[in-house]
Amino acid sequence: MDLETRKITDVDTGYSITSNTCGEITEYDEKQAITNTKMKRKIQPLTSEGGYKQLISDYVETIIRPKDRRYQSDTEFLSIIRETLLAIENNIHPLLIRQGSSGSYFMRNSKKDIIGVFKPKDEEPYGHLNPKWTKWLHKMCCPCCFGRSCLIPNQGYMSEAGASLVDEKLQLNVVPKTRVVKLASETFNYTAVDRVKARTKKSIAESIPEIGRRFNRLGLRPKVGSFQLFVKGYKDADFWLRKFEDEGMPENISQDFQQQFERLVVLDYIIRNTDRGNDNWLIRYDKPEGEEENEGDFEVVKKPEIKIAAIDNGLAFPFKHPDEWRAYPYYWAWLPQAKKPFSEETKDLVLPLISDRTFIDELVEELYVLFQSDKGFDTRLFEKQMNVMRGQIVNLIDALKSNKTPLQLVQMPVQVVIVERTRRNRRPNFSSSAESGARLSQHFFKAPFFSWC
Repeated sequence: MDLETRKITDVDTGYSITSNTCGEITEYDEKQAITNTKMKRKIQPLTSEGGYKQLISDYVETIIRPKDRRYQSDTEFLSIIRETLLAIENNIHPLLIRQGSSGSYFMRNSKKDIIGVFKPKDEEPYGHLNPKWTKWLHKMCCPCCFGRSCLIPNQGYMSEAGASLVDEKLQLNVVPKTRVVKLASETFNYTAVDRVKARTKKSIAESIPEIGRRFNRLGLRPKVGSFQLFVKGYKDADFWLRKFEDEGMPENISQDFQQQFERLVVLDYIIRNTDRGNDNWLIRYDKPEGEEENEGDFEVVKKPEIKIAAIDNGLAFPFKHPDEWRAYPYYWAWLPQAKKPFSEETKDLVLPLISDRTFIDELVEELYVLFQSDKGFDTRLFEKQMNVMRGQIVNLIDALKSNKTPLQLVQMPVQVVIVERTRRNRRPNFSSSAESGARLSQHFFKAPFFSWC
């Protein structure tokens, strides 16, 4: 075999992987006959063939749905995951993010640079392994106010990945790429029993290798969660909004920011984000560099640039509109940019897509493929989530065609659009509502009592 490349076939996982001598994965194939077999770990040094094989097995295991070609063809994301695994293998473990009400972690590479944010499912605000005590206290002391009744509990990681999917489908480019993966690390929050079991298995495997090879898994249990690529150079929107309010914003930057802002509005409205404050979306403003003063004139060498990143999308995709006490409003609706009509650029980008019923069916189908990988997936609740999303899309189409502002958009009566299928087509088929003769019906709802919180 060529010295520059090597091919490893893992009989336990059914994967054939080709890589170069630098360890970069150049090709890998999946055997159709073996899809759901368990991974087996072998205790060998990383520099050996067995250690390299173990690392690749861990790498393949991070992908929740190996049949999903969108994940497998995403070389950029897979490269980031590989860097994360190499860092963990070299004892460069994730760092717990102190802010927020859930267990979320900064993932690092071998150079200790932050390259991603991982949010495990069982460490979400109301997960049983959430390391933050504030939500536990909330649950114990105020059970009547516990959670948000319009959201499915412990589905935040799916909401994060779903928001990224919607962003990619609509070509908005405001959500950092997010995928659902499995990862394990000592710094994640595990029960004492899990840690004792992992140490015991490791000790047995090291002292009696024959028995260790029979274990299905060595080490801590991998956790399922959302992995979002880390964006550099961004700050909380509140920081830049206050700065722009005091110092003003150049005209060309103001136009760019307005377009970016409108894309954020489109995303939040479609997925019905119930937690969009000015502290969970980011702004990066690269000021002009290399300015030289020449007789009162400035010569700008580098053009200023402004970008928006929509993070923290874990409280979206409700199965009903907020209909009790709180409305969970969009806090960007109070900004000056929300009082300007949608630009022609936003209309040209979004309107042709969301006006196409086939496109909406494809979007729903892809969300179905993503969401159903969760063990607690409920088809009926998913249909309700999509009914809410369709209602949001109908309002957005009306607002774009009527030249309304984002503020006027959020003031429109909320609705759900229910797909009513014929008796012959009662079985859910989320990708064919436009062709199956299904009828759409609209239902409007009243706003909650407290519409400002």
